Amino acid sequence: MSKTAFITGATSGIGKATAELFAKNNIRLILCGRRADRLQELQQELSKLTEVTTLQFDVSKRNDVEKAIKSIPDNFKQIDILINNAGNAHGLSSIQDGSIDDWDAMLDINVKGLLYVSKAIIPNMIDNNSGFIVNIGSIAAKEVYANGNVYCASKHAVDALNKSMRLDLNQHNIRVSAIHPGLVETEFSDVRFKGDTERAKTVYQGYKALQAEDIADIIHFVVTRPYHVNIEDLVVYPTAQASATMINKS
Repeated sequence: MSKTAFITGATSGIGKATAELFAKNNIRLILCGRRADRLQELQQELSKLTEVTTLQFDVSKRNDVEKAIKSIPDNFKQIDILINNAGNAHGLSSIQDGSIDDWDAMLDINVKGLLYVSKAIIPNMIDNNSGFIVNIGSIAAKEVYANGNVYCASKHAVDALNKSMRLDLNQHNIRVSAIHPGLVETEFSDVRFKGDTERAKTVYQGYKALQAEDIADIIHFVVTRPYHVNIEDLVVYPTAQASATMINKS
């Protein structure tokens, strides 16, 4: 029987690439995002390859998360794989100049959103004595960098939650893994720089950044290992990147 995967932030970047690769490998999909038009397009495209249902909600809204997950069709209710991918970065300011609205957005989505979704899905995995949770972190979970303050803090929280989940869910035979990418060329910088596409482009110039498909390939590898194997924590850089701040740009 085909596995069922629940993917947050599925309408762009790593989430979308993961959905596309999972569909090619006959994994059934519950695709989640805020943008109804993109969810509809993705469902139409991927339904040619596998069974797909979609949920439109914002992970930072607790009641919306609970309502959406309760509405999952009966034939999709047994979730085997949870990909906690939804996340964001807003701004790149020093701690003294940062926007509190930006801070709230990052903590609400990156930390609380991950918790809301996990809290709603984990009980079913416990009942089944199986499941796999993959939390998408960042190199910012391992290092801090100038002006990254609250974003780095939110991803350090994801790292800590990932480790805690693994301890708490060990007795229930649930695998838990985190993947921490370095620079990935997606809409990430467009969001961080609030639509300043020219500034966003400079982040990825002068070297070959990771692509969303690279991370999707790693996620698929991780979730398809034999059940006794759990790749619990993985950091991946583009070759040109040696740390959060050291990049070989030619």
